Amino acid sequence: MKWVEVIMVRSADSKGKLLAKTVKNLMGEVVKKDGHAGLRVFRRENLMTDFCIVLCHAGEKSEAGGSPLGFHIIAALREVGLIHHTVWDEMGD
Repeated sequence: MKWVEVIMVRSADSKGKLLAKTVKNLMGEVVKKDGHAGLRVFRRENLMTDFCIVLCHAGEKSEAGGSPLGFHIIAALREVGLIHHTVWDEMGD
């Protein structure tokens, strides 16, 4: 089974640069530590205060409603913005 986590974070205009720096540092840390090939980061066009992080997973979904990596990212970003976290299952045939 394939599934994805979508973590959207939005900050106030005054914290936009801090959010961008935090996301960049956190993603570098994640890739360095876990080498997570299924990690994608998007920034809302023309807006430095909104980011979307997508984690692609293969295998069984966590019963906790997300992955340990997803919860780590959420905890790190909660201090700089509002978080919206969803889990999506791939549709089968």
